Amino acid sequence: MPMRPALPIQDMAQRHTGLTKAIADSYSEAARVCLARHHQSPTDFDLDRSGKRTGATVVWQPPDARTRGAWANETDATEDGASACALAAVELTDGLVAVRRAETRTGADYYVAPHGASADDLEDCLRLEVSGVDRGPEQTVRQRLNAKLRQAAAGNSNLPALAGVVGFKARLIAVADLKG
Repeated sequence: MPMRPALPIQDMAQRHTGLTKAIADSYSEAARVCLARHHQSPTDFDLDRSGKRTGATVVWQPPDARTRGAWANETDATEDGASACALAAVELTDGLVAVRRAETRTGADYYVAPHGASADDLEDCLRLEVSGVDRGPEQTVRQRLNAKLRQAAAGNSNLPALAGVVGFKARLIAVADLKG
């Protein structure tokens, strides 16, 4: 069986120009807390990119008590941890990185583009809407993905969009394109 690639949730600011080091480290820290709720490192995740299934191995340092306490708000931890995992997933599957945070009402969280692209011309970008599900089966992840695609469709932007939902307990990251 071929070795799965690593889901690149560490050092994201080095590759994602739309993330500062502080934000990227915070997202990664939240992801570690969410992952440790259900799994031990390393853990395999399924990546579902518009129906094509591949996988990745997630390796992380278990959080200490202070870190778990700092991320005791499950909702915030799940949202921010999902940002790390979803951005890492589109980096792995599509070669896309965050180039800028999206504005309110665009139906997305980030603008993503190929490595080396600039945020100066958003016409070359895609919108990425992200969500996370702490518990729940694959069906819950798929339902959330459909809701996030609807949110992206209703956004005040004509740029193409993707939605990505991370199911931490389900060990699934589902990403789909908004069909225009």
